[in-house]
Amino acid sequence: MSDKPVVPQDYIYGLKVVDIGDLRIARGQTKRPRGTCKHLDIVYDDQERRIWCQDCEQEVEAYDAFKGLAEFHYGAQNKLERREEAVKEAESFQARSRAVKALDQVWRSKNMTPVCPCCDKGLLPEDFANGVQSQMDRNLARKMRQRGDS
Repeated sequence: MSDKPVVPQDYIYGLKVVDIGDLRIARGQTKRPRGTCKHLDIVYDDQERRIWCQDCEQEVEAYDAFKGLAEFHYGAQNKLERREEAVKEAESFQARSRAVKALDQVWRSKNMTPVCPCCDKGLLPEDFANGVQSQMDRNLARKMRQRGDS
């Protein structure tokens, strides 16, 4: 509940009447009812220095107009971040796909096989016919290559 007490008003005949608007404010609601128009087509008129909705032709309060702008920009920023993540994922998938295509192209030739960059041993398709038998963390493998370990 709110910290603000509801103040009853005294009238001529001694009746104590509580304003419903004060009760709404005390409960965190506003005195003004929310309109049905969401004011999505807002016009900022510099000459008249007013903000109004082109759909319902009503004046829009500055707070509501600013909130609409903030929500629009927040949504656009989220959309850009999601798109950036999707592009990064696609780029990493594309690198894997290119690597697999390159290996497959060498394996399809009749006389050649790819060579392991660390130990200079040939990698044969039969080595992977039953799946990958052992795995290593990718970051660890890169660090080992940088140090010169095999």
